[in-house]
Amino acid sequence: MDQGLWGRITGALNDVSMAYNHTKLGSPRRADAPSAVSPLYSCRPIPSSGCFLLGLKTFFRARQNCPPHQKCIFACHTLSMSLKAQQEIANWKLEARLEDNARYFYRISALPRLHSGEHSYVIGRKGSGKTALSEYLYQSRGPTKFTAKLTFKNFPFNDLYALTNNSYRQPNQYITLWKYLIYSSVAKLMILNEAIDSQIREQLRQVYADDPKLSLPRTIARWTSNDFDLKVMGSGIKRTVQSTHLPNSTPWVERVELLESIIENHLDESEYVLVFDELDEDYGAGEDGPRTEYWQLLTSLFKAVQDVRANIQKSQFRIRPIVFLRDDIYAQIRDADKNKWEDVIFRLEWTPAVIQDLLAFRISRAANLNGPILTFEQAWGLIYQETSVKFGTSKGKSLSSFDYITRAGCWRPRDYIRYMKATAQRAVDGAISPVSSEIVFLSLKEFSNYLRGEMEDEIGGTFPDIKAILDLIAHIRKPIFTLGEFDIAYQQSVRNGHNIKRNSEDVLRTLFRFSVIGNWTRQQKMVFHYTNREARLNLSEGFVVHPGLLRAFQIS
Repeated sequence: MDQGLWGRITGALNDVSMAYNHTKLGSPRRADAPSAVSPLYSCRPIPSSGCFLLGLKTFFRARQNCPPHQKCIFACHTLSMSLKAQQEIANWKLEARLEDNARYFYRISALPRLHSGEHSYVIGRKGSGKTALSEYLYQSRGPTKFTAKLTFKNFPFNDLYALTNNSYRQPNQYITLWKYLIYSSVAKLMILNEAIDSQIREQLRQVYADDPKLSLPRTIARWTSNDFDLKVMGSGIKRTVQSTHLPNSTPWVERVELLESIIENHLDESEYVLVFDELDEDYGAGEDGPRTEYWQLLTSLFKAVQDVRANIQKSQFRIRPIVFLRDDIYAQIRDADKNKWEDVIFRLEWTPAVIQDLLAFRISRAANLNGPILTFEQAWGLIYQETSVKFGTSKGKSLSSFDYITRAGCWRPRDYIRYMKATAQRAVDGAISPVSSEIVFLSLKEFSNYLRGEMEDEIGGTFPDIKAILDLIAHIRKPIFTLGEFDIAYQQSVRNGHNIKRNSEDVLRTLFRFSVIGNWTRQQKMVFHYTNREARLNLSEGFVVHPGLLRAFQIS
């Protein structure tokens, strides 16, 4: 399309819109007209660039569906906001660290409790938003709030495994190491706090003045190396020039006690937030799953945080260590003190109703960075047509677009974002706005392949042979199957040379735990673990494949 022609068309539409605003400004509003303050009907200039066919379709569709006195203003709004939102949604990021968190972070109801230190552990499934939340907490620094993020992505865990404290029995031999890292991180943050005495900050700077670009592995390696001398202010009176010199051969306990003393004597009322993230990096390191040291390291971290919490509650300091961990990994930790941790755990779980609030926020921000937050109905209607999505045999079933997308995923933000990205891209490429029900239906295959990949990544730490296991489901070729049918496929796979090291019942329980399958009840209802965390697999009932995986398994 000639850009000059497109400019003349959009310019004409804008002229009509502006003329409408001037002539109708003082006229009475009809009873069926939208409110003058509604963000859905505020007239905005039409973009001078973009897809001409998409814009034209949007304009004429809006005119057909709108009362005569609203046609111009509604068409202008729809074209401007719908186009912008669809193009923005197509560019949404699945990786939270690449997302524009300042624009898209949704403030969950538990956020104040995390800020206050009521919760120290955030447990949630892969894709539930843990990294986005940890990134937000890390970025929430201020004049009296100092933050550090200890992310263990690509971390050489073997270096940590070697740093045991043999005065503790297993699995607690790393507690002192974690406390040393926590207090060292706080000491390093104290350097930035101008409310702390300058002499103290200068001495801390001599010890902890690492290169800001230094990676966490290199930082920890430096702090724990034999040539790292801990020279910090002693526990004496403020402004004393006496220093305490501890070579790194000093036992861990003495180093931790010294740091605790420094913090106790010199820390102010500021808040210090330490975020521990990406702790699943070594989860699938071995052929038979994580090594013993991995579980000991995790258990020690949870206990170290409990110890720090106990110390700061006595002293009224505001040190907030927060650990983020996948729920399937947390479920496998075995320790006598685990029940005590429940008091300070926040489980990052979602329901469709809360997801709707999240999506309303994100769509509103996609359409207008500084505009008001639309209701879910307004926001969803800006992107998707109201017609139902038909599916099933001869397309005899139907659901709304939101319910259809919900049915395909596991109630995780990442699932919705991935599906919406696929539909938005198809709509932009095909010059269709809003997104049609047919596009929602056709996007299921792309989403299904994504979901299978997510399942393989998530379960791989437990079952390294997960691809062969999922192929069993595909070979059965049935959305609903029995234990006997699975056993036959399982034994055939073993005879074909697949080295599956678990028995069939263990495999089924794991697939249920991750919602690859659910139970098909005698009342012909589907029961999945993601809808009920307390649900357990019933081997006496049938099994049903998750609807979102059917296309990836080529099951009709």
